[in-house]
Amino acid sequence: MDEGKPTKAKWWSRPRPETPGATQPPPATPGQPADPAQGLTGPQGGAALPGNAERPRPLHDPDPYSTPPYGEPGPWAPAPPVQHPAATPAHGTTLPPTTPGGTPAHGTAAGLSPQGTPAPAPAQGHHGPAPALGGTPAHGTPAGPSAPAQGPGGPAPTLGGTPPHGTPAGLPDHAAPPPAPAQGPAGPPSHSTPPPTHAVPAQAPYGDTGHLHAAPPQSAQGVGRRPYDPWNAPLQQIGSLPPQTKERQGRRARRVAVVGVALIALVSGLVGGALGSYLERNGVDEIELPQVGAESKDRPSGSVAGIAAAALPGVVTLHVSGDSAQGTGTGFVLDGKGHILTNNHVVEPAGTGGEITVTFSGGQTAKAEVIGRDSGYDLAVVKVSNVRGLKPLTLGNSENVQVGDPVVAIGAPFDLANTVTSGIISAKERPITAGGEKGDGSDVSYVDALQTDAPINPGNSGGPLVDSKARVIGINSAIRSADDGSDSGRGQAGSIGLGFAIPINQGKRVAEELINFGKATHPVIGVTLDTEFTGDGARIADKGRDGGPAVNANGPGDKAGLKPGDIITEVDGSPVHSSDELIVKVRAHRPKDRLDLTIERADRDREVTLVLGSADGD
Repeated sequence: MDEGKPTKAKWWSRPRPETPGATQPPPATPGQPADPAQGLTGPQGGAALPGNAERPRPLHDPDPYSTPPYGEPGPWAPAPPVQHPAATPAHGTTLPPTTPGGTPAHGTAAGLSPQGTPAPAPAQGHHGPAPALGGTPAHGTPAGPSAPAQGPGGPAPTLGGTPPHGTPAGLPDHAAPPPAPAQGPAGPPSHSTPPPTHAVPAQAPYGDTGHLHAAPPQSAQGVGRRPYDPWNAPLQQIGSLPPQTKERQGRRARRVAVVGVALIALVSGLVGGALGSYLERNGVDEIELPQVGAESKDRPSGSVAGIAAAALPGVVTLHVSGDSAQGTGTGFVLDGKGHILTNNHVVEPAGTGGEITVTFSGGQTAKAEVIGRDSGYDLAVVKVSNVRGLKPLTLGNSENVQVGDPVVAIGAPFDLANTVTSGIISAKERPITAGGEKGDGSDVSYVDALQTDAPINPGNSGGPLVDSKARVIGINSAIRSADDGSDSGRGQAGSIGLGFAIPINQGKRVAEELINFGKATHPVIGVTLDTEFTGDGARIADKGRDGGPAVNANGPGDKAGLKPGDIITEVDGSPVHSSDELIVKVRAHRPKDRLDLTIERADRDREVTLVLGSADGD
């Protein structure tokens, strides 16, 4: 049983032991400190506490760790500022009388009223509890050990007043001197208490209503530890920040400002870029592109545009339809009477009962009829009637053409009318054969052609090949195709830059004969050639096709002294390498033209001259 030792209390709920029989000391005389021993009696009611009597112990054991709230606030957590329940009056301010236990104003002597008169002491019963002396001495009031005397049969009083600021704290229990003997009620005040160094108002502990509690012992070496009183802690004043904190805040503010500026710049750049891209694509207003104004449409006569402008009005497109076939080709106007020259293979599908429609460059159309055609030359003439404003093309001279001369081809490739292409003369006197679909050789044409790299395609057949002065120098007739190697222009293969045209000199003669006689004549030498001969030159066969003589009697060859087996190697000084080439060179002339031939007979070369005969084109 530990009855004399109170339970260790918490700072927020300190026990308030009551001392039965305690008496209230009489009020002190104004200006005179209260007797510390006044009102204290011994065990029998009149004697002071003996020296060996047990002095009052603190409510708690000393805290070796100085842990708040009993010790000083630790370095890790300073005591928080606490607002006092009521405003403290200014120093020396006169206050109205307060109830017992109230805190006197600064400068008011303990036990006196604010006006300086002694406060009346309440009556104390013999066995009643002592009135609580919870008032804190005024600032500067000498600390006195006065306490109410213990009544008979009551326990020893507990001194609960908080010593004034600067009062030496009590010594620990093991070194504390015995308490001073108490004096009688009329004893003189004790002057043994040292004057305070700097007194501060002391308050009763939290929850205390004026009961006396034992004060901690005082140490002779200085002020000891005092219980932590949150209501008595001085308020912390918030002043200016230390320089280090200001510097850190300044650096942080600068960093925030830099980041903010960078962020604003980034967002502005993105927004500006997006806006600029949008304006560049869409613009604010309608876009009007710069353009050159109107210029003269006239072009130099020697340019491709000038040549086309001069030649196109005389070029027509032909649409031919017959019983079993149809096709498209090109032609050009020969005269004001409506005669149009074209290829024989263009009008051939019409036959004798077909239809031919002519479309002029201006869009006018007209029906046409065949005047005459010749398969050996691959030429034909058609005529339109009752058409005004015809623009005949000027015919040039194919003998004046030189390799490399610029040329322009006009036609309707794949039915694309008025198509103009340009190129040069790639070669002259190129012997070609076209046709031969019938198999008997009756439809084979032999042409001593002009070669050009001007693009010519199916549909260009019969169109004009003109020089730099828009004069016709040839009739486009055939192309070399990449698909089957055929020279015929009747296929549907495209141009590979190898086009062939009938020289206009030959075309003019044949056209005149077709217009005048309805048929053309072919120049002949009156011999049958050996088409199986593989040597160099053209060999005269041993027998004719029907078994007759290979050299026609009284023909041009018989008159020149040609014999079966002779090999013709040159015509007018130009080499001949095959029988087809000899035919081409002969067809390039007119009947009654004189030819100089070089023949090889019995391994000997001979020169002969003959006059070309004539044969019908049937």
